[in-house]
Amino acid sequence: MAVVIDPVLIANRGEVAVRVARTLERLALRSVAVFSDADAEAPHVDAADVAVRIGPAEALRSYLDADALLEAARRSGARAVHPGYGFLSESATFAAAVLAQGLTWIGPPPAAIELMGDKARAKAVARGAGVPVVPGVDGEDVGLDQLRDFAAEHGYPIVIKAVAGGGGKGMRVVRAAHELGDALAAARREANAAFGDDRVLAERYLERPRHIEVQVLADRHGACVHLGERECSLQRRHQKVVEEAPSPVVDPAMRAQMGSAAVALARACGYEGVGTVEFIVPAPGSDAPATFFFLEMNTRLQVEHPVTELVTGVDLVEQQLLVAAGEPLALRQEQLGPIGHAIEARLYAEDPAAGFLPVTGTVLGYREPRGEGVRVDSGVRAGTEVSTHYDPLLSKVIAHGRDRATAMRRLDRALGEVELLGVATNAAFVRALLAREEVRSGMQDTGLLERVLPELVGDPPEDLLPAAAYAAFVADTAQLGTPAGPWRRVFRDHGEVRIEDAELHHRGRRWSVSGRLLERGVRVTLDGVSRRYGLAFGDDVVYVARDGHQLAAATLRPVRRGAAAAGSLEAPMPGTVLLVRVANGDAVEEGDLLLVLESMKMELEITAPHAGSVEGLELAVGDSVALRQPLVAVVAEPLGLRPRVPCENSPEASSRDAEAAS
Repeated sequence: MAVVIDPVLIANRGEVAVRVARTLERLALRSVAVFSDADAEAPHVDAADVAVRIGPAEALRSYLDADALLEAARRSGARAVHPGYGFLSESATFAAAVLAQGLTWIGPPPAAIELMGDKARAKAVARGAGVPVVPGVDGEDVGLDQLRDFAAEHGYPIVIKAVAGGGGKGMRVVRAAHELGDALAAARREANAAFGDDRVLAERYLERPRHIEVQVLADRHGACVHLGERECSLQRRHQKVVEEAPSPVVDPAMRAQMGSAAVALARACGYEGVGTVEFIVPAPGSDAPATFFFLEMNTRLQVEHPVTELVTGVDLVEQQLLVAAGEPLALRQEQLGPIGHAIEARLYAEDPAAGFLPVTGTVLGYREPRGEGVRVDSGVRAGTEVSTHYDPLLSKVIAHGRDRATAMRRLDRALGEVELLGVATNAAFVRALLAREEVRSGMQDTGLLERVLPELVGDPPEDLLPAAAYAAFVADTAQLGTPAGPWRRVFRDHGEVRIEDAELHHRGRRWSVSGRLLERGVRVTLDGVSRRYGLAFGDDVVYVARDGHQLAAATLRPVRRGAAAAGSLEAPMPGTVLLVRVANGDAVEEGDLLLVLESMKMELEITAPHAGSVEGLELAVGDSVALRQPLVAVVAEPLGLRPRVPCENSPEASSRDAEAAS
């Protein structure tokens, strides 16, 4: 290598830190991990040769603390910094600080990061490079009047986006004029919280488009190639859930066109290293003036990079290291056609049955799938604490096959074999998504997942509760000896389960039952059908899992005294109060915004479930709340009991404010 980069400090955590360390080990380079107090025993710490503490659990005081990261590099003797993705990976300021310390930055030049991180400037560069862009309005201070003028000219819907950053943060789709004010305020607030920059731009919103991105790779000697495209249209809240390569709708001619456009943009911004140019592809039959439009450029490694690696045989982290070390590209464009098909599913700590709210907890049991063509990039193991401090992405399951059908079949089986007990995940949900005919035929778009959402979230298999109860019975038997008389336990939300004379009884049903505990699970036979279940025990909770489904069967406890008053709304997830819009005594209507919580990079609006008056509000912006903590009560009152005082976000309040302003 022309530049010495050994050892390499990995300025990140979780699965990406483990993944980077793996390539460093293969190349016989030493790795330095960093960790917060919450991650002292995390897998990425053990994956590295050296690990350095950088601060408390809060990301702002650890993984987002540039000074702490640079001090960790100094203390460990690191000569280079790999930022992974997320956190400071697209911070031009951090990249410049790394270089100023005489370290090697394993990423593009700070000037390229800054240029492409500003969506407005990036669109200007794309236009100059001959790359089509979506019609929009941008500038230093796009405000409500400009948005109204743009919408009047182009019509609704439009989309408001944060100028800095991506991943759906600071992004709002507006379908009617009366939504503009609130959407702009929310986009600015979220953008400022996520990126420290509340500037926004607006674009024409394309209905039912596809999200297709192109991987580029450039060295510092002027060479640049693309490694084909990835299909990323299966998204929720603008966050990718499933990605694949190649796209099922991109033919060789379109691949060459999109690849050439991506390379032209990379050259125009002086790019070096691995990057991704994202495009939006209009739906067939739309009136869009081009086949594809530039969306944004991500100046880092992407979460979905494994699918490109599997279809090209190229280790993208290795290429980042070689470029940073000053080596010229050894790859040629003609070598980089896709071989077979790869598809990736992201496993998130979230509960699909509860509106996909992020969840926290301890991973009590973890079992990765095995099989031909299956790869798992993971940042968790048994004992991992999943907290509100970081993104809810836990791991990724990727499958490769000779064709798309084979890859999808392998991924479906692998997701069914995943056992991540103690924390709810979206594994079963993704399996249901993959089974959709639209997905199997390759006809997905960015809105598909949201449109079919109710059909994808179902109840877990009915045999999970009997299996959990039998596991509890066997465990009790092992601890106490053969129990005298029938065994019984009452489970929260499920009622009583009894086992007597090899029969299990629950709510009028009976199963013949037998089974045994395994080293890592339990085998239960119900009415002659025998299955293996993943199994873990928590505090008065039995966790069982099969085929991607998980059930937490909790022993019923008495309701605590002094709980929330009637009409009280509880926190559906732990987090921080971001906004309070009402005060005690305010009268509200059903649907009025009361307050906003933030957790795991996600905003959650708490709205009034019915008309009434606000009581019991003792929270302020910045307060932390626990799961199921009472937040505020909306107490219904007889109509006409007292004059209604409009809350801040009601139509009456808006009218009152307008009159006052005039």
